[in-house]
Amino acid sequence: MASKPHIAHSLHCIRSNSPFSHGHIQYTRYLSTVPSTYSSRLPPRTLPPGSSPVKKIKTYPPPPSTRRLFPEPVSSFTNSQLSILDPTGSRTRLFSRSNPDAAKVGDILLTRFQMGEPFAGICMNIRRRGVDTGILLRSQLTRVGTELWVKVYSPRVTGVEVVQRREKRARRARLYYLRKPKHDRGNLSGIVDAYLRERRLLRSGRAQAVGSAKGRDANAQKKTARKN
Repeated sequence: MASKPHIAHSLHCIRSNSPFSHGHIQYTRYLSTVPSTYSSRLPPRTLPPGSSPVKKIKTYPPPPSTRRLFPEPVSSFTNSQLSILDPTGSRTRLFSRSNPDAAKVGDILLTRFQMGEPFAGICMNIRRRGVDTGILLRSQLTRVGTELWVKVYSPRVTGVEVVQRREKRARRARLYYLRKPKHDRGNLSGIVDAYLRERRLLRSGRAQAVGSAKGRDANAQKKTARKN
């Protein structure tokens, strides 16, 4: 008889701790009768098992791979900028390593700008850096040695011309020894003036040739018109 209260107490504990107790069943029955308008406001943990709605998470497609679109972003950006700054490609060919007629160190170059006078000097260095390509020119102004870095693809530079080419290929990539009085070329205005004079004569000769050709064509047309 003494063991009966102990057994009843253990059974009571098991029944109270069971998830399917009488109180839990009544609670779930009560929640099952709750209208849907109110059940949607209740937290999911209070709803009966199997009645909580499954929330669909909106998924998005992965963004396009930048590595596939631009495998070499620096070169593609450089080419796009060069197509804007140099649409004809003349300046790129003028300083290209693969062009046999490209400008080299030791040549006398003439640069023209949008504002200011043109500057001519001997090319001491060519720095090829894509859009940032530049040349270092040296000349004398009022018997003072003057050096100028010119950005080849700058919008302010309207043109670069080769005035005179070096007789022999320079054995150095940078002709910094021209700064010494022993190797300084001095003032290059005489060479530049002779180049501009020769260029004007060629242009005038071409203009006269074109004008005489047009005159001959006009005379021939008049003669044919008279005969008809």
